[in-house]
Amino acid sequence: QVQLVESGGGSVQAGGSLTLSCATFGSIFRIYAMAWYRQAPGKRRELVATITRAGSTDYADSVKGRFTISRDNVKNTVYLQMNSLKSEDTAVYYCNADVTSRSGSSNPYWGQGTQVTVSS
Repeated sequence: QVQLVESGGGSVQAGGSLTLSCATFGSIFRIYAMAWYRQAPGKRRELVATITRAGSTDYADSVKGRFTISRDNVKNTVYLQMNSLKSEDTAVYYCNADVTSRSGSSNPYWGQGTQVTVSS
């Protein structure tokens, strides 16, 4: 079984910064792509940023230049550094990982979500 545990959410004023972390636990053979998504009230879940195992990254246009995704393959953890936060960044943030377990099965897994609230 594989579990993703997120931390680092909270409340911040516009212009501030937060760093989210998502650690992966369980019967892990290898973690491939990892990503952060977010879902604001009344809106669909949207992709925020992705990172390959080799470290190649991609970002939604709305966060380019403000957010940075990174990962530690030893700690099986992905991070999202969020700077210059705006009220429109308010959402529940979810991490996602493509994991191959020691049993050989490959599946996408989701974290439980962490709330980020930006007040203007």
